[in-house]
Amino acid sequence: MFAPYPVIRQQLTLMIRDRAEQGKDVSGLLETVSTVPDDYQRLFDLAAQIDSSPALPDWNYVEPSDWAGITAERSADSAAATAPDLRSVDAAAKARAGFLGSVAGCVLGKPVEIMPTYDELRSALTRLGEWPLKNYISKRILSVGGLREMHPDWPESVRENIRWVPADDDINYTLLGMMTLEQHGKEFTKQDLRRMWLKNIPLGFTWGPERGFLTRQGLLMGAEDEPEMDLEALPDTLNPNSELCGAMIRADAYGYCSPGRPDLASELAWRDASMTHRGNGIYGAQFAAAAIAAAFVAKDWEEIATTALRYVPARSRFAEIVTDSILRVRDADDWVDGYRSIHGRYESYGHCKVFQETGTLINTLRFATSVGDGICKQVSQGNDTDSYGATAGAILGVFFGPGHLEDRWIKPFNDTIRTRLAGFYEASLQATADRIGALASGAVAT
Repeated sequence: MFAPYPVIRQQLTLMIRDRAEQGKDVSGLLETVSTVPDDYQRLFDLAAQIDSSPALPDWNYVEPSDWAGITAERSADSAAATAPDLRSVDAAAKARAGFLGSVAGCVLGKPVEIMPTYDELRSALTRLGEWPLKNYISKRILSVGGLREMHPDWPESVRENIRWVPADDDINYTLLGMMTLEQHGKEFTKQDLRRMWLKNIPLGFTWGPERGFLTRQGLLMGAEDEPEMDLEALPDTLNPNSELCGAMIRADAYGYCSPGRPDLASELAWRDASMTHRGNGIYGAQFAAAAIAAAFVAKDWEEIATTALRYVPARSRFAEIVTDSILRVRDADDWVDGYRSIHGRYESYGHCKVFQETGTLINTLRFATSVGDGICKQVSQGNDTDSYGATAGAILGVFFGPGHLEDRWIKPFNDTIRTRLAGFYEASLQATADRIGALASGAVAT
């Protein structure tokens, strides 16, 4: 079954945008999308032409998606990783704190996941009398003005209505990664992960490349050659947005299971991310997983950021922008100054784009005084508020460890978690956090 012609044209238009950002010469192709007739073969031929667009002559970045290409492009010291001495580290407790921090950060950002800026959030929260942000967002923000809208899922995640951890894709993916590691160990394959996805994730609770992946793979279920499908060679064709943050939000479990091993965390994250994403979309996932792994043993924010950066291609746009963001944050007077510097330079990389989002994440790591303080700072910087609130909470929770997230952030959930995962039966948030802790304690096979 083929998608309707308007859908394919929209995908082709998005692909052209993506290729232009990736330094490809796509001149004239946008006009071709609007003139090519409604003929599937002609449209797929155009998709192939977009995919094979040549690089611009002055394009100096190198951004592979395959594992060999990525490892060849990493910094030289990334190969020197050794197993850390974790005798003085309660890795399970730190991982548990990371998961609870990520849950709190996700729910904090969920009502305002509408691509807001810092200034829009500050305006609305000031009118509400709750700036700077220090608590879950009140539904009263709807009546004071300053925001264009609220996220459609806001009723379950505003302060007055929170009774449990509401279902969210960020939390789904962390738990699916946990389940994959529990069932298959750290040697899980892409085939293992594919089956976990098909069995557990509802199509309507996915977006972008994830939805495209499930749609394509669902149509192939039951085919005679299903066990032999080559997931290493998934086509880029008709897979727009493959450099956005969808893979980055799937990376947490791989950091939790690799305490002090950012090299391992980045490899596991690549195995997952490369099923759906390409280039910088993969690098964002590797960075997040490596940052969580590094946070178990790092001495400060900068060691977390610079360590994680070693595991992505050094000549990529991601590495360039993250390196610049580290310098900007290092020189900032406070977190608002850090945000202004990063947003002023990278504003065009908005919601879900891993570039500015990772810069603001580093800004949060630099200035957070606790997990709760950090998730508030992260959400206040806008864009993809729930996803990066979750990632900030994960890294900071591991870094600070237990005791740095006040009970008031967790108590409203009444020890209850809800997901959209078909095979996840645990209802207790604390029991789920214990399972995350077990990933770090060595309970998962290597």
